[in-house]
Amino acid sequence: MRNTLADVVAAGLRVLDAQGLEGCSMRRVAAELGVQPSALYHHVPDKQTLLALMADEIVAPVAREQTAARAGAVSRVEDVARAEAAVPDETAARAEVTAPVEAGGGAAAAGAPAGGPDADPRSFCVSLRDAMLAVRDGADVVATAAAFRLGASGIERSLGALVGADGARTLLLYTFGHAQSTQTHRQAAAFGALVDPAALPGRGAEEAPDPDLDLDASFGRGLDIILRGLDAPR
Repeated sequence: MRNTLADVVAAGLRVLDAQGLEGCSMRRVAAELGVQPSALYHHVPDKQTLLALMADEIVAPVAREQTAARAGAVSRVEDVARAEAAVPDETAARAEVTAPVEAGGGAAAAGAPAGGPDADPRSFCVSLRDAMLAVRDGADVVATAAAFRLGASGIERSLGALVGADGARTLLLYTFGHAQSTQTHRQAAAFGALVDPAALPGRGAEEAPDPDLDLDASFGRGLDIILRGLDAPR
């Protein structure tokens, strides 16, 4: 059976997860599919294009969350419209529709921001980082594609709609960089290459651990700093 473009992208992601970005060559992708490397060029003109498509696939979960969030927002607007049509008092209608959420129901009760990542730049960036970290060297692939405008461009546009072009670029650079640092940290830990901070000169075992070693919490703190700056009056 002849391979499709989707098969080539999926094979590229399998090789990436097994070999890392450095080992993700066209030759290895072709071997994963059981074809000659020249067969790949029927689907992609070069490796850069393949990496761009892989980047788009890595961030696809974030795009799906955005689509779901938009659908939820449309549904809420339609609910309000239907309630207003049924109840003459517009204020009462709107209160009836929004009361469950304001009382702690719906997405808010589940710990999710109202509107999902499409309406919340913080959750957007958290979801993006999670998607990149789910694939070996995923942050490197997505960051490289974005830097050269090769792929994942929808992510920057969507975030820009929330915080403006400059805010989106700042948040993406921070999210990419933190995800890349986290990947490096995880790989070093897997190879046993991390040094126990308590063993360093001048550090004692009784000292509190470095808070930056909790990379998830560190990422959240950094996001909050950037978002506070974006919200500050200019």
